Amino acid sequence: MKTNSLTITYLSKVSFSSLNGSDKEVDNINPIKKVTLSNGEELPYVSSQAIRRALRDKIEELGNTLSPVDASSTEKGAPKTALDPIKYIDDDLFGFMDAQSGSGNTKTRTSPIRVESLLALATYKGDLDYATNFMGKKIGLDANIFETEIHSGVYRGTILIELDRVGKKTKIKNEETRELETIDLVDDEEKANRVIAFLNALQTLWSQGRQTRFLADISPKFIAAALMKSKNPIFLEAVDLTESGNINIEKLNTVVSDYEKFIESHVFAAQEAVFPKQENVESIKEGFDQLEKWVKNYYGV
Repeated sequence: MKTNSLTITYLSKVSFSSLNGSDKEVDNINPIKKVTLSNGEELPYVSSQAIRRALRDKIEELGNTLSPVDASSTEKGAPKTALDPIKYIDDDLFGFMDAQSGSGNTKTRTSPIRVESLLALATYKGDLDYATNFMGKKIGLDANIFETEIHSGVYRGTILIELDRVGKKTKIKNEETRELETIDLVDDEEKANRVIAFLNALQTLWSQGRQTRFLADISPKFIAAALMKSKNPIFLEAVDLTESGNINIEKLNTVVSDYEKFIESHVFAAQEAVFPKQENVESIKEGFDQLEKWVKNYYGV
């Protein structure tokens, strides 16, 4: 088995937030997205689409040129990018799809970056922020009273990077046998640079949604990461907290043991300002430095 992927499950801590808006059920209440458990309790979450958008925006903020957006090739289709994974990092990492009107062809690239929603570990308790918009009073209107659902707690997310697909494309080599051929779009140094740019974006992740009144930091404060020989987000359901609020490292160690033959290397890292230091847990800086070393070694740069 050859190394082919990198999986990262992370925890973010928010003390006061309204991270991702949902459909309104009542006109004067701004809800947050939630998933309902079997017992009826609700867990707030940030959708994977919102996380991907935040990562893309952060990659641009950190100095990378993104693919320009243009109108769809079809009348009612979604806007498209330049569809150029050679030139643009986001077309490579996040993929694309564009239907060609009248041709029956669709240009697609499946994203080598797989993203799970950022799901709260603590249930929603019905908290609301009460607010009033007084702007209308300047023109003789009544003040607009509204409420926004808010939440406090630790959120868990997961990323899986298909290292063997970054900067590459696969096409059919032989129509009869359906044999596939993999082609390099960029050199190994550029592949490494793109994955490292993504990791930098993840380390400083910030969502623009509802940040004007509810400034929140959703960057990782703990990561459980593994360099894998088989594509699987092994820590996705395993990163959890103890009753005292510490990272449950014992549970994570059992995951490493269970998947030992598929793991090339692994690292646990935490920001001590948020989670107490534990044995065999690095700092967040050391953890992301280790991820960068894995990427450089994988691509041989």
